[in-house]
Parts: sequence; C-alpha cells; structure tokens
Amino acid sequence: MNTRVILSSRPTGEATRDCFSVKTEELEDLPQDMVRVAVEYISVDAGTRTMLKGEGFHNQVGMGDTVLAGGVGRIIASNADGWEVGQAVRGRLCAQTIATVSPTELEHIDEAAPISSHLGILSPSTGVTAWIGMRNVAKPAAGDTFVVSAAAGAVGSIVGQIAKIDGARVIGIAGGQRKKDYLLNQLNFDEAIDYKNEDVNARLRELAPEGVNVFFDNVGGPVLDAVLDNLAMRARVVICGAVSQYNDMDNVTGPAMYLRLAERQSTMEGFAFFHFPESFAAAATELAQWQADGRVVLPEEILEGIERYPEALEFMFAGGNLGKLLVKAS
Repeated sequence: MNTRVILSSRPTGEATRDCFSVKTEELEDLPQDMVRVAVEYISVDAGTRTMLKGEGFHNQVGMGDTVLAGGVGRIIASNADGWEVGQAVRGRLCAQTIATVSPTELEHIDEAAPISSHLGILSPSTGVTAWIGMRNVAKPAAGDTFVVSAAAGAVGSIVGQIAKIDGARVIGIAGGQRKKDYLLNQLNFDEAIDYKNEDVNARLRELAPEGVNVFFDNVGGPVLDAVLDNLAMRARVVICGAVSQYNDMDNVTGPAMYLRLAERQSTMEGFAFFHFPESFAAAATELAQWQADGRVVLPEEILEGIERYPEALEFMFAGGNLGKLLVKAS
C-alpha cells in the first residue's frame, strides 16, 4: 500500500492543510525498467508553494496529483539494471510512502553521511544552492559585511557559515528570539536581527554603519528594501528566493528601494542552482568535507508521518523551523 499527499484544492493565499488530502491505495505490479522506493525522508521546501499555483517557473502539481517533493529512501523492488534492492537513492520521490519511478529520476547516494543529510547539506536544492550562490554569485571577501535573510532556514544557515569561512562579518536576519539565539550561539554569526521584533533598517544602520557589502536574499519584500537602503558602494545583492511573496505570486511586490543600486554603483543578480551544472561536483565535494570536519552544520527538524506533510508546509511558512525541515515518511 502507498500513502500519498495529493493537492485537493488550489490555495489562495497560504497553503493550509485543507488544500491537501491523504490517500492510501494498493500498489500495482512494478512495470519493466522501473524502480520502487520506500521513502524515508521528504524535503519540505518553500519553493513547493510556487508549484501549487497551476502555472509558473517551477514544475506544477496537477489537481489530484501527488505533491512534488525531493526525497531519499531505499529500493525495495527493481526491474531496472544497475538498481538493486537495498540501495539508498535520492530523487523526486514526492510526498508519499512508496515511490514507483524511472531510474532517470534517481541517483545513488553515499551512506557515509546520514541519509537525511542528502536532503540538507548535500542536497542540490539546499547545500549545493548555498555553495553555488556563494562561490559563483556572491563571492564575499575577507572583511566584507555580509547579510543573509531567512538566515535560520536551510539555505540561509549554510550561506552564513560559508561567509564566515571566507572571513566575512556576518549578520543574519531571522524571525524570533529562538532563531536569533541559534544564529549567534550555534552558528557563531557576528550579529543577528529579529525582523519580527526589531526595525531591520534601524538595526542595519547600527550594525553596519559603513554599509552592507554583500546581501544574500531569500525573502524579498520589506526585508530586501531595508537592506537595499543600507548598501555600501559597489555592493552585491544576490536573489536566491522570495519566500515573502510565494503566497500571492499574482501580486509580487518588487523592491521600492532599487534606485540605491544606481546611487551606490551596486549590482543585483538572481540565480538557481541548475544554472551552474559545471559546479555540482565541486560543491558536493567541498560540502561533504565541511560536514565531515564540522565546519558547516545544519540541524534538522523532523515531523513524523506522511500525513503531517501539509502541517510541515504550514509550519515552514509560519517561520517555525530551524535549519532543514523534513517529514519522516516511513
């Protein structure tokens, strides 16, 4: 039997639990050249919200279809050469307990690290995204004042730690005292701003009186404007995501302070990890080494049970999680 989370109604505004249904059904015989995977962990990502709209930049979830999501698990049946029962794999396994997929959708993963880390530090959508954004786009230098938004999330946590490795002075923006304490005490950021209880613009003027040299943005909206207003000359702004906008993609609010880019001879550049396929191998190698050395860490928050996937998505957009948010499917 397979239990899967399906999209039962398109969300308007937040993707609440009543937009999803959980369905259990009997598995059919495994087709030739296909693989069956028992899903262990499912990645919960902010970008999933953009897949529920019905149209857009990312792949879309059809009505009644299983919610798209990355996952890791082990092969329990195979009709494909080179894919053996018991092997650990990663791929678009979707929000379900058992995935029947083509090997073209899978890759083998090394179990030297915990299997769940292949959805975190070692994942294309998380660790590799952070590495590529830093090495190929942001390129901070020693002594730079570096600011990252959604700093206590999965990508932001890694980005800030890489900036520290590079010798930058790191300021993280996150919501709530719990996250602020995490940035300062666990990740050793130099400063942290609680956007829920502090004036981001005013705090940046205090913490970065000479201006921000590099800003890595995962949020957009008012946070982006606050940092734009505090740029140093010849600063770099990197657009990785805009989680503040995902619940209303028909009415995206652009930056009101974009003229600061011209006034301060600064640049803004967006990216996605798949724009840099030539960097995948280098990113995976260095991230694995940093993880083994303990130089980069990423805590996990795990909700148990496939039926909790809709709850996990709500939890993420409420700003509840530290580090990587996962659902343990089985």
